[in-house]
Amino acid sequence: MVLKNKFLIFSFVLFAGLGSLQAQTNHSYWQQHADYKMEVVMNVENYQYTGTQTLVYTNNSPDDLNRVYFHMYFNAFQPGSEMDIRLQNIQDPDGRMFVEGQSRIANLNPDEIGYLRASSLTQDGEDVSFSLEGTVLEVQLVKPIPAGGKSTFDMKFEGQVPLQIRRSGRNNSEGVALSMSQWYPKLAEYDFEGWHADPYISREFHGVWADFDVKLTLDKNYIVGGSGYLQNPQEIGHGYEAHGSKVKKPRGKTLTWHFKAPMVHDFMWAADPEYIHDSLKMENGPTLHFFYKNKPELLENWKNLQPKTAEAMNFFNENIGKYPYDQYSVIQGGDGGMEYAMATLITGERKFESLVGVTIHEMAHSWFQHVLATNELKHEWMDEGFTQFISSLCMNEVMKQEKDNPFESAYNSYYSLAQSGKEQPQATHADRYKINAAYGISAYNKGSIFLSQLGYVIGQDKLMETLRSYYDNYKFKHPIPNDVKRTAEKVSGIELGWYLTDWTETTNTIDYGIKEVQAESNKTKIILERKGLMPMPIDLLLVYEDGTRETFYTPLRIMRGQKDNPYPNIERTILPDWPWAYPTFEFVIDKPINTIKAVVIDPSQLMADINLENNIWQASE
Repeated sequence: MVLKNKFLIFSFVLFAGLGSLQAQTNHSYWQQHADYKMEVVMNVENYQYTGTQTLVYTNNSPDDLNRVYFHMYFNAFQPGSEMDIRLQNIQDPDGRMFVEGQSRIANLNPDEIGYLRASSLTQDGEDVSFSLEGTVLEVQLVKPIPAGGKSTFDMKFEGQVPLQIRRSGRNNSEGVALSMSQWYPKLAEYDFEGWHADPYISREFHGVWADFDVKLTLDKNYIVGGSGYLQNPQEIGHGYEAHGSKVKKPRGKTLTWHFKAPMVHDFMWAADPEYIHDSLKMENGPTLHFFYKNKPELLENWKNLQPKTAEAMNFFNENIGKYPYDQYSVIQGGDGGMEYAMATLITGERKFESLVGVTIHEMAHSWFQHVLATNELKHEWMDEGFTQFISSLCMNEVMKQEKDNPFESAYNSYYSLAQSGKEQPQATHADRYKINAAYGISAYNKGSIFLSQLGYVIGQDKLMETLRSYYDNYKFKHPIPNDVKRTAEKVSGIELGWYLTDWTETTNTIDYGIKEVQAESNKTKIILERKGLMPMPIDLLLVYEDGTRETFYTPLRIMRGQKDNPYPNIERTILPDWPWAYPTFEFVIDKPINTIKAVVIDPSQLMADINLENNIWQASE
């Protein structure tokens, strides 16, 4: 339960335009690179497609590689797949995938399933041996790819688009024909930890930074939006052509759309014959594209969404860093909201605030995942949590919500999980959570609190500076948790290893309380106690009977530093450090107890203390 009290004095302040620290040179860092060229023909009658892929793989690792792996995600949408079996056995299956007590995948007919198969594959012109194991294609190389070397893979593949069940598919609940995500043979990532050839069970992704050159051929009446810049707008039209110009479409029943997407780690597209395509060129920003069904009940919300999307883009540019691409697309499709390179798929038949909310959340992923490309299967909280944090602030401003604490719902969700006995450490692999609810709260809410609570530890100005510095130093890379921690340490001068370890690698909880407030002659002794295992510094607010206030701050000894006064208009006294091993901490103030009206631990309520009832002492007690 969140304690509602009149002593809440926290007001979150954004610091735009902050400078950043110079990145510490790390000569050992490396990452792989791929260049994709694909030509795909889609049959919109039976939802089957064929394609060719030429992939140039650059091995920047220090290792010789004897094999490679490709993700073949659509194979998850078949009866008996790992995704299907997991869905049938988890305690709380996803309601989009499990209806009336049954797995939707288990009941798919042969013409409704998804599949993706390689019919041929060569390495530098020579046939290679490959085998398909569920959603992973394992390839034994003809010759190793040496450290620093390159190899070219040529593949022919065929696929069938499944009924829309999760993220990808055809004919979603709102009638969108094609939501083409996770649709192509995608090279698995190899990094300092080795290969990441995880099966597709239901969670999210990790990919190689790449340049994409994609040609899509399909029925000329379909309008396509997605990743990448359209290279032939004057042949395509459909709202892509230069304003006022004439379009020279080739004859025939199909059009070939040619897209290029530089320096991304995925490629998504969606298509429907009833899309309306609007665009909005931002001043000093990218061009925003909107694709939505031509339904009268949608038009007002989707028109009003467009300036709000521009406001959100400006917000993220100011508070994280500049969006690095010249285009971003908001596309009706999918099964909820899911981020992709330069675009998102969202369901669009929503109330306006919900439509803005899902757009803002997915757009925020353009920074926390599609520029800062964490491994979402291992560190999903860095993706979902950081996105929830910044999108909560953005919604508060763009939608004028005027919330004192825009993260309150995240704290409430975390408290319920922490007290349920079902929590697992955030370091748990995303596929290994026992229940979906624990995954969701851990990734989104506890992940968001990692940042909001970090602001409590190091100061809100230092937190926002940390985000900008983190973005500047790790964009177009694959950051890991330690990179966030080290960035915050450099910005704040505070040691934070304890924070990263306890919050993400354990289920230790925070529980501090006011044990006693007692008279001592004409003075007052205050005794605080630590009841939880996770350490924290303590802000303490004293409110006096005459209406005056002052704060006391006890840093945590292992921080080896202290934050600036978060309440500059209130006098603060810095107390000695509190070593974690000591269960209590006491100090004396030079005022009699009858002058004190209340004592409050953490008036900001940004410290995720699981029992807030013992955080306040009032004279009436």
